[in-house]
Amino acid sequence: MNDDIDRLTDEDAAAELARLAAEIARYSEAYYQKDAPEISDADYDALVRRNAAIEARFPHLIRPDSPSITVGSAPAAHFRKVRHARPMLSLDNAFDEADVADFIGRVRRFLNLGDGAAVLLTAEPKIDGLSASIRYEKGVLVQAATRGDGQEGEDVTPNIRTLNDVPERLNGQGWPDVFEVRGEVYMAKADFVAMNARQAESGGKIFANPRNAAAGSLRQLDPAITAARPLRFFAHGWGEASSLPADTQMGVMRAIEAWGLPVSGDLGLCATLDDVIAHYRDIERRRADLRFDIDGVVYKVDRLDWQQRLGQVAKAPRWAIAHKFPAERAQTILNTIDTQVGRTGKITPVARLEPVTVGGVTVTNATLHNADEIERLGVRPGDRVVVQRAGDVIPQIVENLTRGEPRAPWHFPTHCAECGSALAREEGEVDWRCTGGLICPAQRVERLRHFVSRYAMDIEGLGLVHIESLFRDGLIHSPADIFRLHRRREELLEREGWGALSVDKLITAIDARRDVPLDRFLFALGIRHVGQVTARDLARRYVSHQALDAVIALALARRDELIPAIGETDEKFATRAARELAAIIDTPGVGPEVAQALVDFFAEPHNREVMADLLGEVRPRDVVFETRASSVSGKTVVFTGTLETMSRNEAKAQAEALGAKVSGSVSAKTDLVVAGPGAGSKLNKAQGLGVAVIDEAAWQAIVAAAGQEG
Repeated sequence: MNDDIDRLTDEDAAAELARLAAEIARYSEAYYQKDAPEISDADYDALVRRNAAIEARFPHLIRPDSPSITVGSAPAAHFRKVRHARPMLSLDNAFDEADVADFIGRVRRFLNLGDGAAVLLTAEPKIDGLSASIRYEKGVLVQAATRGDGQEGEDVTPNIRTLNDVPERLNGQGWPDVFEVRGEVYMAKADFVAMNARQAESGGKIFANPRNAAAGSLRQLDPAITAARPLRFFAHGWGEASSLPADTQMGVMRAIEAWGLPVSGDLGLCATLDDVIAHYRDIERRRADLRFDIDGVVYKVDRLDWQQRLGQVAKAPRWAIAHKFPAERAQTILNTIDTQVGRTGKITPVARLEPVTVGGVTVTNATLHNADEIERLGVRPGDRVVVQRAGDVIPQIVENLTRGEPRAPWHFPTHCAECGSALAREEGEVDWRCTGGLICPAQRVERLRHFVSRYAMDIEGLGLVHIESLFRDGLIHSPADIFRLHRRREELLEREGWGALSVDKLITAIDARRDVPLDRFLFALGIRHVGQVTARDLARRYVSHQALDAVIALALARRDELIPAIGETDEKFATRAARELAAIIDTPGVGPEVAQALVDFFAEPHNREVMADLLGEVRPRDVVFETRASSVSGKTVVFTGTLETMSRNEAKAQAEALGAKVSGSVSAKTDLVVAGPGAGSKLNKAQGLGVAVIDEAAWQAIVAAAGQEG
């Protein structure tokens, strides 16, 4: 459950999203790169679901490394990389019938369909395997790649050629000149058991489950090893195609099947929500008897023209969703409760459990969220508890079976385990926080880790282990210290495990990031509420950091230049200052809350000192934002009235794809108004200001013209 999300403050949410991003990234790397998952798929899905729920309530806090905008994991270095002609996206998840109904409702609303309009969906099992894209040119297999991070995958062409399910040449005729078949490489359950038995006899590696076995077998440098493994393939879609053999999802899938590639025998069409759920229940009932592992059912809008209109969000198509199977539970003993300190000082209690296997995955700990959750459950060391594999944070304790037994209660600590500072909890908050701030090693290390992370400064080779080690030994204390490590080369060489090659490689990687895009620089500073999206918005508005100096000056001046109203409290004055600053910044996504964070950050002398010190070492550069060329690129567009051929969301998505900014109100800064039937005050205001006004047909002509130019 996500009941606690309603009680989160902005600071709580930012800290929780940071924790989730780091945790999910670690699990993604283990799953996609190392083929050695540390948690179950249900556990992983639940973490992603909680992340999405928090982002829905706090959209301004979306991070660049959020699971909602990242796919998979970067391809392994030992494989040649392949750039996908069309991104290999992941899928959003549904966990109950209400989620599926919401999905169908969103499709109807986006396409501006009536409530009773039929939305035909394909439905097929979601196979638990390794995603692959197989490219055919003139019917001949020429390349195969893993999904990787969705943009770039690993070249596994020689390995794919060893699969009996994948033909070297397509059957029949009429196939396009270029066609990428996409699907899952998997291992049947019986084949997996037999292979593990052979591995045990020969002293080879024993795989944990069929998915790991399939991924590890395909991603071999020696294709002969892959050939010796019983790998299979199911097609479920396509990527780049010079043409398509049908205008529906089902039609294209039947063509792929006719060309000689396996397609699920449970692929079907559903006309209503009842049909969809009936199909899901049927597959769920037969799940244990299927010859391969599945973890849900995938639904896709059948009409391809609707798929095209629906498009995609950051990492997933709007026209498809995965309906996952329910979670599993198990009982175990809670041994101890520890506390962890987050980057913002939030104290998170963690239950250390007697190891228990839930659905083939060994669970050893679970997050207890906060002191209120511990009190609600009444848990103490020694209690027998029920652990669930899905929920808001996984693994999750959902029940205390020995609550009534006499046992000493567990008391929340009063001081930070890292720095000894007192813990405090503000009125109305659920979380305790360390008051140590920058003197707390846990917080300082986390801030440095954030600074060098992938979507911030992205310094290769400087991970959490190195950050902790260098900080512990006094080589770095602030971000600027990282860029001065070249002066301490001899000290680095004396460190265990560090040779001249690794030291020079690190120094080279650090030097390569002295010139970074402004949005990365802003995000790396760790300013509250300034995530990837907001940093990009600020960088788009203030092209260089010299221009951004004006904003900083405004932030510093707000408390000094503005005169408090009579009787105005400090809190109300600060809020008014931030609101005025937001109006001056005039950047989408930057409201009073973000402006207040800028005021607070730059009004702190220590932060200004850190930034000045850092600017002595790095040079933030202007960011070039590529947009699709169109007659409205860089202009502000307002949609008003009733749109008859598309929804307001679709219109906004079109405008943003053409490089335009969509505003909800008409002003002197508006460049174009698209007016449909029923347009009222906005149309009148536009006409009064002399703003250009067009109808919906003229707007679609602009979109079509941009498509031809692209």
